[in-house]
Amino acid sequence: MSSRDRKKATVYRKLQRLRSVVNSTAVNKTSIIVDASRYIEELKQKVEVLNQETGTSGISTSQNPLPMKVAVEALEKGFLINVFLEKNCPGLLVSILETFEELGLDVLDARVSCQENFQLEAIGGENPSNAEGIDAQMVKQAVMQAISKWSENI
Repeated sequence: MSSRDRKKATVYRKLQRLRSVVNSTAVNKTSIIVDASRYIEELKQKVEVLNQETGTSGISTSQNPLPMKVAVEALEKGFLINVFLEKNCPGLLVSILETFEELGLDVLDARVSCQENFQLEAIGGENPSNAEGIDAQMVKQAVMQAISKWSENI
């Protein structure tokens, strides 16, 4: 068997492996690769949905140029809020704290680091005077919106 035949056989095996991974019924190379591209796009969409469901967003988008992670967990009387951005963001803490105030959340405890990146872990308790009920998703959306607005002004 010549080296060309071995290479051809190797490419064929790899294409068949790719075909089985992406559950393709295609038989020619181009169609297998197109199916693989579609499969990758589907996986990206699933990751985005899972990120939204778990309350994190680690993907940079055109609407949100800063790669960030925001997670909000409901507690008995308030929320645990975690924010992480890959770079130091002077002034961002003020924007997030203003958002807490707008939501009627009192900061009960907080840890912040603004050295090489921005990290915030805060416990926000619902203010008793706040009659409207808020949930973790509302808090997450408000914090993400505050970050987006802040990033537009830098």
